Amino acid sequence: MMQFEGFPKLSRLLRPCVITEKLDGTNAQVFIRVLKGDEEMPTDTPMVAVRCNLILYAGSRTRYLTPEADNFGFAAWVKAHAHELCGLGAGRHFGEWWGHKIQRGYGLEGRRFSLFNTHRWGPGRDLETFPKEAPACCSVVPVLHRGVFSTEVVSNVLDDLKSQGSRAVPGYRDPEGVVIDHEAAGMSFKVTLEHDE
Repeated sequence: MMQFEGFPKLSRLLRPCVITEKLDGTNAQVFIRVLKGDEEMPTDTPMVAVRCNLILYAGSRTRYLTPEADNFGFAAWVKAHAHELCGLGAGRHFGEWWGHKIQRGYGLEGRRFSLFNTHRWGPGRDLETFPKEAPACCSVVPVLHRGVFSTEVVSNVLDDLKSQGSRAVPGYRDPEGVVIDHEAAGMSFKVTLEHDE
């Protein structure tokens, strides 16, 4: 008998969203795994650091990194900040690795790791559910709007970003655009200030 396939449930468009500044760097992740009891140290994936019972991995969009096979020094940064990064807790922590000599550069001398998950780390988060601050070595992508989604809101936020400049680096006049995290759809969308016809 042929397997039945139903039509997926539709998400409502006019629901809460969070609009953040889209940073122009390179996608990165810190993956923290808990080593349980007498479990042997894994050897199948290149780890960056081990702290107590936590194993830290560094990744780009498409692969795991090591300080020897790095992406703009991200794995080396994770290794150097492993103690602080353990404060993120177990799981995958996605963000943007950006700054000096990465894409726009933003006029910075150094580089930064900005976490994407504003629900867990950003301002306006539910402090009862997520009381911890992000580690001092990390920042969080700037939240530009929280509220019900509409294309008018997106246009207004883009206009403000274009006229005011970057919120991540005040005074930087060439921001890339925004990311819209649509809560009901469980999806994110990007809109850039240039080349988004």
